[in-house]
Amino acid sequence: MVATAQDAVPDDIGALRAALAAALARAEDEAARAALVEAELAVARAKASDDAALIAHQDLTIRKLQRALHGQSSERSARLHDQMELTFEELESTATEDEIAAEQAAARTTEVAPYVRKRPARQPFPEHLPRARVVEPAPAACHCCGGHRLRKLGEDITETLEVVPRQWKVIQHVREKFTCRDCEAISQAPAPFHATPRGWAGPGLLAMILFEKFGQHQPLNRQAERYAREGVPLSLSTLADQVGAGAAALMPLFKRLEAHVLAASRLHGDDTTVPVLAKGKTDTGRLWTYVRDDRPFGGADPPAAVFYYSRCRRGEHPAVHLAGWSGILQADAFGGYGDLYATGRQPAPVLEASCWAHSRRKVFELADVEAAARKKARGDKPNLVYPVAVEAVKRIDALFDIEREINGLSPAQRHAARQEQSVPLVTELERWMIETRDKLSRGHDLSKAFNYMLRRWSSFTRFLDDGRICLSNNAAERALRGIALGRKSWLFCGSDRGGQRAAVLYSLIASAKLNDIDPQAWLADILARIAAHPAQRIDDLLPWNWKSAKLRTQPAAA
Repeated sequence: MVATAQDAVPDDIGALRAALAAALARAEDEAARAALVEAELAVARAKASDDAALIAHQDLTIRKLQRALHGQSSERSARLHDQMELTFEELESTATEDEIAAEQAAARTTEVAPYVRKRPARQPFPEHLPRARVVEPAPAACHCCGGHRLRKLGEDITETLEVVPRQWKVIQHVREKFTCRDCEAISQAPAPFHATPRGWAGPGLLAMILFEKFGQHQPLNRQAERYAREGVPLSLSTLADQVGAGAAALMPLFKRLEAHVLAASRLHGDDTTVPVLAKGKTDTGRLWTYVRDDRPFGGADPPAAVFYYSRCRRGEHPAVHLAGWSGILQADAFGGYGDLYATGRQPAPVLEASCWAHSRRKVFELADVEAAARKKARGDKPNLVYPVAVEAVKRIDALFDIEREINGLSPAQRHAARQEQSVPLVTELERWMIETRDKLSRGHDLSKAFNYMLRRWSSFTRFLDDGRICLSNNAAERALRGIALGRKSWLFCGSDRGGQRAAVLYSLIASAKLNDIDPQAWLADILARIAAHPAQRIDDLLPWNWKSAKLRTQPAAA
């Protein structure tokens, strides 16, 4: 006869209770073991996540130090740096999440200690932030004996950083009317100035609209949606009207900024594409920038950038932009600058200083081993990697190493250092490129890259005889970087006038950033003052003068 599970159950009540207690004990033991395993696993996971975040942080720190000491190791280093920061952010968030999970799992058992990550000491909150004291209710009786004879001994303060959501308000300017008892005339204070005619937007709001659109690349339709969610419905046409009025109010400041930039003896120039809305399609317009930055050679004049818009890239546009200017132009080898370099140009020919970073990029594309490996891994046809191109990149990088050492010195000091250190390297580089090129076919990619430099050798080597000239045109490329990022948000300019208006605002915002000024705070202040500001003192509102005035008033305000 086959025994069943029911036959194994005892009939005695006492035996049943004992069996049930044993089963419950086994279940508790199994639950405890499961909780223990779960806690140990959670702690191990937290430790692994913490280790991964720590490694990513150390790797990122090493890359930053290497970049500060030796400059960009490749043309992709800036992009890789951003990717590493994003990876670190994700790993740090994961480590914190796993730490909390390990703490919760350890709380369910007494045998596993919770895992606590080692964090660097937090810096104190900035002193300029206002402090709001929230005093917790004092105990009414002693927690130990229950006595009521309590005396204050001191206090402990726990600081919490908080943010107050943006607050909208309507400011009512009240102008009281008075009548004269003698002549019955009515007297009243004048209406307050607005930055724009018939304006309704305060300077802070107007500055925010302009900076969001041209500094943060948020189109007006997205701004209108956000304002509506905050309870302030503003139509797209209303916001656009304020942008046009704000640009018109700031035009005198743009003109003074333009005059300052074109007073420089050396400029960085570059351009980038900008889609422009046309009938049923978009055309490709251009935004040109000219940057004055004398800081690499210790110049005392403040940096600034000016932008211009055009519908095409013909050479007539830079000729108009720099019609009355002569000096040294650091730019890429764009044929449209040819009229500026012409011998008979008036008032004088512009001297060309070519960009070594641009020429290095052409060679580096033939030496990028990592890019070729990635293409091969994806199944694409990889680029050919030439050992000769790697050697060329190393020789050019040696020049950049010297430039980093002399950055910020006077022109005379830079010239002396270049004559001693850079001239031999450049002379040897020219000889080596000619010998190497002659061994290659004319159609070889490396021959084309070498010819790009050798045909313009006088403009590439001009930096050796002038301490003011930089080795690269990165100043102009940095000024255009925001526009390249913004194209993904605003997609296109609505018209040619929109492109011209954008150039004005880009000039103001980029110049403020070059002078380490918060563009929105600066715009808000000058928009509040510009209507009543004397025209002959418009230079006081330029970013560097505005910053100096603010610094002078800070000690008195404190």
